[in-house]
Amino acid sequence: MNKTTILSACCAALACTTAFADSRNEQNQLRPDAHAPIGVMGDHMHAAGEFMFSYRYMRMNMSDMLQGSSDISASDIATTTANPFAPPATVRVVPKEMTTNMHMLGFMYAPNDDITLLAMLNYLERDMDLTTFEGMMGDTVLGQFSTKVSGLADSKLGLLYRLYDSTNHHLHFNLSWVIDSGSNDETDDVLTPMNMRMTMRLPYSMQLGSGSDQAEFGLTYTGKTPQVSWGTQVLTTTPLERNDEGYTVGDKYQMSGWLAYQLPRSTSLSLRLTYHHSEDIKGQDSQITAPVTTANPANYGGHNLQAAVGVNTVLMNKHRIGLEYQIPIHYHVNGVQMDMDNMFTLGYQLAF
Repeated sequence: MNKTTILSACCAALACTTAFADSRNEQNQLRPDAHAPIGVMGDHMHAAGEFMFSYRYMRMNMSDMLQGSSDISASDIATTTANPFAPPATVRVVPKEMTTNMHMLGFMYAPNDDITLLAMLNYLERDMDLTTFEGMMGDTVLGQFSTKVSGLADSKLGLLYRLYDSTNHHLHFNLSWVIDSGSNDETDDVLTPMNMRMTMRLPYSMQLGSGSDQAEFGLTYTGKTPQVSWGTQVLTTTPLERNDEGYTVGDKYQMSGWLAYQLPRSTSLSLRLTYHHSEDIKGQDSQITAPVTTANPANYGGHNLQAAVGVNTVLMNKHRIGLEYQIPIHYHVNGVQMDMDNMFTLGYQLAF
């Protein structure tokens, strides 16, 4: 055998070895779209003995006001929207802008291949700017003021139970206990229509927790091909009791569907549609009676459709980073409420 033949054989062997290694690396490479867009929770399970830590930062911005699905001005609200705690006869304080920042720590552990346990701790920061109208009637603006709250919000303990698994399709059951760990008696200084500064209990939307334990349950399905993945999740959240302040938050229903496309360099792009429906608040906190739209339990709940674009990436085949930007497509609210502008979610995940 001459040198040329030997060299050719060595090159062929090297090419086969490299191809085998590349194939093996490709099989071991974490897919960026193996997890749903970062705004979806409880979307995936883990192998027996595996842990995962996650951190999410979520920021939601709201402004302007809606009555049903139509815009309504602050002055129209102040002169036409009835105040259920009259006098005054109409609402005299109207929200202008609201920002919510949430910091979420997540932990997952799989005791076996069919069950993944999860825990979530949430920290909230809420900031609302409001306009106060002067006196008992009319549309003369008296001034502006802000209210702020921050602290631990409601937490969550849950499990995911595997119902079906194949090479390209997966289905699991979601079950969680939402724990009443956030405060619902927060107060702050407000500007009254009589031009007085008073410390009052803040409305429901500015509280850190619901005051009630809640049950969350649903189903999550995911599928994939070598280049594309998709999924859908349906969740229901319902209070288990009336809280000590005399009310319960409304039942919530959510359906989310997404499609992701894998790009080179361990990155994927995603599109997601989410439908939310929630009921109004049942009962009333006797200490929340200010002439502001957010003090009326009937001004909560409704339904909306939102769209989101996102990107997931995997670094060093270990660290996951996700980003998602969400906007409303259609909003219909009960009564009079603020309109959502957008929501931004940034997250990090590490499994070991």
